[in-house]
Amino acid sequence: MTETASAPIGIFDSGVGGLTVMNAIIDRLPHENLIYLGDTARVPYGNRGAETIRRYALNAASLLSTHQIKALVVACNTASAFALDVLRQQLSIPVFGVIQPVARRAADYSETGEIAVLGTRGTIRSNAYQRELLNLQPDLNVHPIACPLLVPLAEEGWLSGSVTDQVLARYLQPLSSTEVDTVILGCTHYPILRDAITGVADGLATPKTTLLDSAKATADAVADSLAETDLLRDDDEPVGSHRFLLTDVPDGFVDTAELFFGRTLDGPCEHVDITDTTPLASPTTSS
Repeated sequence: MTETASAPIGIFDSGVGGLTVMNAIIDRLPHENLIYLGDTARVPYGNRGAETIRRYALNAASLLSTHQIKALVVACNTASAFALDVLRQQLSIPVFGVIQPVARRAADYSETGEIAVLGTRGTIRSNAYQRELLNLQPDLNVHPIACPLLVPLAEEGWLSGSVTDQVLARYLQPLSSTEVDTVILGCTHYPILRDAITGVADGLATPKTTLLDSAKATADAVADSLAETDLLRDDDEPVGSHRFLLTDVPDGFVDTAELFFGRTLDGPCEHVDITDTTPLASPTTSS
């Protein structure tokens, strides 16, 4: 194992949704040290402009770089859509987004060639999933659906019930006139609503639908890439450590975070001021 392989992997998101990705990485790579940065003071990113999202992403990457990370996982669909290229330009370490891995999985999986993408307004507006899917298979029929109310529902823990079902029915109604068989959950908040989304989608789409989220697909992509470049810790190393950096610690944060994390937070929650970091580069000159 090289000295660099012992360094941590950095993960960032606008808030707590990226903890679903971190959880999948822990399952796939239990010996890795992980540092999670949640930009909870500036959440959500989904309704921000492109330049603002790039600036926030560069702030986050700059802060995590001070911890000598060996790789960066952008565990945010909106930041992956708008900032992945500039982050890869500015960083000399591997940078992983959450869009490409699950898009590849969806393109391989769909039998009807019709794929729905659920996401925030920002992610849907970026057309990132549509571009990625059509680059993989130009004959796919992609149905993008913006679902802005799903993030607050998830964070409130409203994972089922009449209100959640009514919101989903309104958003997913367009599926009733399609043959969509694969639905991409294009926001890291959405996996905890999987059961509710499946129930509503199956009642609307002609074939049964399969839901795919970015967490496991991204964890697999990270594991495969770092193994190829000899950047993984050895399996005989101790179980990895986990740190949680937050730009704000709102009331009830731990309960909300553990809902997404799927396990007890097993490391300290540390407050950081992301605006004190020097940006890697101006997004206006790198977009």
